[in-house]
Amino acid sequence: MDWSVIQSMWKWEPSVITGEVIILGGYFILISRRKPDEKTTKMQICWFLSGMLIILFALVSPLDILGEEYLFSAHMIQHTLLGVVAPVLLIIGTPGWLVEKLATKLYITRVLRFLTRPLFAFLLFNTVFVGWHFKGFYELALHNDFVHIFEHLLFISLGVVNWWPILSSTPSLPGLNYPGKTVYLFLDAIPCTVLGAIFSFASTPLYPTYAMAERIINLSPMDDQQIAGLIMAMPVAMIYIVAFIVMFVKWLDSENPPFKQAK
Repeated sequence: MDWSVIQSMWKWEPSVITGEVIILGGYFILISRRKPDEKTTKMQICWFLSGMLIILFALVSPLDILGEEYLFSAHMIQHTLLGVVAPVLLIIGTPGWLVEKLATKLYITRVLRFLTRPLFAFLLFNTVFVGWHFKGFYELALHNDFVHIFEHLLFISLGVVNWWPILSSTPSLPGLNYPGKTVYLFLDAIPCTVLGAIFSFASTPLYPTYAMAERIINLSPMDDQQIAGLIMAMPVAMIYIVAFIVMFVKWLDSENPPFKQAK
């Protein structure tokens, strides 16, 4: 492996940097103008910054070019960061009062309430996430920059929608109760597991771009595809399973645990 080549793949796209600056600037301006009763903790700011840094890393680091031109497995890591990991941090890092204020000022409370309904949120995210891995859509995104940017924006925004029923911090856009959260998270782990199994057990390369790509590391197209499948089926699914366990434990500690003995 020629590490000097990979290190040269950092790509500081002006659109990505501009988007990051606008979002972070807006975030800090809004929380600096909060009222005394509108609390924002240092940890929330850290979580939000972490989410934005993960997005930045996924889009400007060598991971982007590696996934776009050479390695399917690199692209799966990128999709995981954008669609599963970063949205969690962004939600945790955004105070509930800020969400309500923005939704009210932009007159989109009803739209957001509809989008974050658990069944719709689940179906919307997973349909888009799985559907974009069909060969035609996937190859189109790899070879068209505008489509690729749109895909990434969808993964981030719908990732937030998907996690909202679990992590909601505002009563105007309510989340699920603990029993609902455990069911939701269990179901959320299924699509990525199935998708990963398809990638891992396919007998031929699924995407021509990776089949014909220059082998910049000692990894065949089939090995690369199997690794991509394992990434999707194991680490990604494990994120949902860990969250499932956390919510189940909280359910046990709540006022209405599932196995509470009747007095």
